[in-house]
This record gives sequence, structure tokens and C-alpha cells, in this order.
Amino acid sequence: MASTEQSTPAAKKKESVFHRLYVGTGAFDIVGKRKRWYVFFGALVLVCLLSIGIRGFNLGIEFEGGTLIQLPAKGTHGVITVDEAKRSFSDALNQQPSSAQSVGVGAAATIQLRSETLTADQVGKVKQSLFTELQPVGSNGQASEQVISDSAVSASWGGEISRQALIALAVFMVLVTVFLSIYFERWMAVSALVALVHDIVVTAGIYSLVGFEVTPATVIGLLTILGFSLYDTVVVFDKVKENTRGLLGLTRRTYAEAANLALNQTLMRSINTAIIALLPVLGLLVVGYILLGAGTLQDLALVQLTGMLAGVLSSLGLATPLLVDFKMRNPKYKEQAARVMARRARRASEQEKAEAEEHFDASDDEELEAELRKEKAYAAAASVPARTPKSAPRSPRRGRPSGKRKR
Repeated sequence: MASTEQSTPAAKKKESVFHRLYVGTGAFDIVGKRKRWYVFFGALVLVCLLSIGIRGFNLGIEFEGGTLIQLPAKGTHGVITVDEAKRSFSDALNQQPSSAQSVGVGAAATIQLRSETLTADQVGKVKQSLFTELQPVGSNGQASEQVISDSAVSASWGGEISRQALIALAVFMVLVTVFLSIYFERWMAVSALVALVHDIVVTAGIYSLVGFEVTPATVIGLLTILGFSLYDTVVVFDKVKENTRGLLGLTRRTYAEAANLALNQTLMRSINTAIIALLPVLGLLVVGYILLGAGTLQDLALVQLTGMLAGVLSSLGLATPLLVDFKMRNPKYKEQAARVMARRARRASEQEKAEAEEHFDASDDEELEAELRKEKAYAAAASVPARTPKSAPRSPRRGRPSGKRKR
């Protein structure tokens, strides 16, 4: 029996991380270490907010306004590089464009030059310089200044997009709050919304830190990640609701332990869902950036990749721990947790007492058996007669005269 108990911890140590993930028996104490998670998420949000306040965003031309000049990446002398286009722009206006990038591959590749709003004369000078120095050719293979296009974008258009996005975000949050409050409960709705705000702030902060350009496609992508973040949180909360049903009348585990068990039971599902969702996003990023160059696909992929990663982390390490803290403010759950602890302490003391009594009885039995063996030995020794040698019987005399004569 002792050997079995000693081998059990060793067997648990040999269990791999993947085995514990698939079994989902509560081996990962996520809720119990929630203070560490709070420090991590708090520091992350603080860094993101500081970056947003200090560095700001790299807003695209759609939000700041400006002029966009576009020309084919193929000239009469071969492929036109971005550096050549920037140098030609600088020769025309004695200033650098705000951004220059290559979009697309092969015959469809183009070069885009963005700058602050230019006058008609300035645009004409740039086009003339680009055509004279680079000789871009069109689809017919002929060099022409007509293949160089320009467009002016007003900043009011980007502002309108931002306003519409904020309205959509507000409506989305209101509907989500109502749904979660009806389907789950109030504190689950609050925890899910806190995690959702975290995802938005972190995604925006990472864009500010790295310097990704914010375009209308970025705003659209930001709205799409909200649904993914809430989906993962709802899956976990649904399992928490199942594990905590009728918990106040039970003393097997506390609310925190039941919630942590639900996290472990859905952990592998959350990881698998995240991997399956991120694979096409990575493919979109590869196609949009490496093959087609910077553009709408790249903007969508970047914001979705960032938001999905933040959503998975927040649904596991932030939403459920917050829910536990909110629920444990209720005196009923505090009393239930106290009953669970008291029951465990009582069972532990009873087990120790039983082990002590079992040890005491065993020692008594050994002493009793030793005394019995001694008594039997003494009794056996007393019942054995003394072993004194007896005199041998005299044999009758044969053939010896008696000394009397027969008459």
C-alpha cells in the first residue's frame, strides 16, 4: 500500500503538459494565480495607453488627407524600385514623400507615393519628373505619362469612417451586454466586457508601438476581432455555468476551484480554436504582404492577428479570474467557501486521527503477541520434566550358583 502511494506523485510528475491539457483535470492553476495575471495584463494595458498617448498612431492618408500618386513598377529600362521613385519625387519638389511602397507582384505591381496635399502644379511637376527619369510603361508596353495617376483624399472621409466605427462599436457592446446578462448573469457580462475593452486597447497599443499604418481596413478588422474574443469567453463561461450549478448547496469545491476546472476543461479547445483561426489569417498576411505588397489584405491580417492573440489571452487569464473575484464578493459564496475549507480540515484531522489509531493498535498487537510468545515459552519450559538419568534394571543372573545345595 505504501509503495502505491509513493509511486503516485512520481507518476504525476511524468505526465506531460499535452496530457494534462487533453485530460483537463485542473492541473493548471490559472485562477489561483490570478494576481500574476492581473499584473501582466495591467502592465500591458499601461504600456499600450502610454504609447497611444505619447506616440499616437501612424494614420493613413484616408484619415489625415493628402495626395496619392501611383505609377507602374515597370519601366522601359526594367523594374522601377521604390528608392528610384522617391528620388524622382524629391527631385521635383525638394521634399520626401510621407510614404512610398510597392503593391502587387509581376505585371500588376505598382508603386504608391503618399504625401501631404499637393497643388495641381506640384502634382504636374512630380508626374513630369517620374515620367522623364523612370519611363513607366502601361499595359500596352508603351511609355506614357498617362499611366501615372493621382488622387486627393480629404481627411473628412477618414473622420466619417471613424465616427461610423465608434457607433458600430457602441451598438455592439450594448447588444453583447444585454445578451450576456440574459443568457448568463450580470458579473459574467461585466467580466466579458472588461476583457473586450482590454483586447481593443492592446490591439490599438500594439499598432501604436510598432507603427503599423491605420487605414479604414484596420478599423474594419478591429470590429471583426470583437466577435472572436467574445466567442472564446462565452465558451469558457458556459462551462463555468455548468460546473457551478447548485454549488451553494455543495461542499466539494469552491467557486474559484470550479471556475479553474472549467478553464482547464476548455483550455485545449481554446488553443485549437485559436490555431485554426490564426492559420488563415497568417495565410492572408503572407498573401497580402509578401506576394501582393502592402494593401487592404495586409491591414486586415495585421489587426486580426494582433486582436485574436489578445482575445485568447484575455478570455483565459483575465475574464474568468475577474468573474471569480466579482462572485466572491457575495457573502453566500464566501460562506460556501468557508464550509468547503472546514469540511476539508475536518476530514484531514479525522484521517490523521485514524492513521494514529491504526498505528497505535498495531503496536499494541505486536506487544501483545510478544508477551504471548513469552508466556507460551515459559509454560512450555515449566511443563517439561527434569531429565535425570535412571538406573538401569538389573538383569537376572544366569548360570550362577546360589550357594545352596539341592537335596
